[in-house]
Amino acid sequence: MYQEDAASTCPRMMVGILDVDLCGPSIPRMLSVGKPEVHQCDSGWVPVYTDAQKSLALMSIGFLLEDPDEAVVWRGPKKTALIGQFVSDVAWGELDVLLVDTPPGTSDEHLAVLENLKKQHKVDGAILITTPQAVSTGDVRREITFCKKTGLRILGIVENMSGFVCPHCSECSNIFSKGGGEELAKLTGSVYLGSVPLDPLLTTSIEEGKDFIQTFPDSATFSAINSIAQTLLTSIQNP
Repeated sequence: MYQEDAASTCPRMMVGILDVDLCGPSIPRMLSVGKPEVHQCDSGWVPVYTDAQKSLALMSIGFLLEDPDEAVVWRGPKKTALIGQFVSDVAWGELDVLLVDTPPGTSDEHLAVLENLKKQHKVDGAILITTPQAVSTGDVRREITFCKKTGLRILGIVENMSGFVCPHCSECSNIFSKGGGEELAKLTGSVYLGSVPLDPLLTTSIEEGKDFIQTFPDSATFSAINSIAQTLLTSIQNP
């Protein structure tokens, strides 16, 4: 994630999302933008906007594939070249925040994004996502090591799928255990940003490309996501 200079009086944040999960570009579906054509202007590729106010811009390899079921079978150099283009050749305009969605792990995509962003911008840091189980937190430990080796600030850890929220009674059951993300944060000296439950309403919204926040503003899941977002904004505005 990096933050660009923007007027503090701006009533709406201008956000860009760069989807570099080249083998599983799911953000276009989650934001219900379909498969629009990507146009070019003098400054480069024009991102796809998800709203009339053009406050949320998106660029993804999903827009460049002729068939959504097509597998991206590329070696490292080709991945690195495309990510370099995404970082430098997209006409984002004035952004408050650019959020980069990467695949799990510590692969070519992560190095390519970090190296290209650092050439042009100040990178605020990384948000690490885990589920409660030890298998998942073990993977995130390696991502923490990656951040330390590359000098990338860790903005915090989020525990996803932290309990299951019943759609009928709203009771939360800890199907995948609970607390693994918080314990990992303590052990590694990282900030624990909070937890997000496994909520069928959120899952349905993502599958159908609906705005969960607008549809279920009173849900506990919304409160959890909102709290994490506010903590992150405060962190990058006051490093």
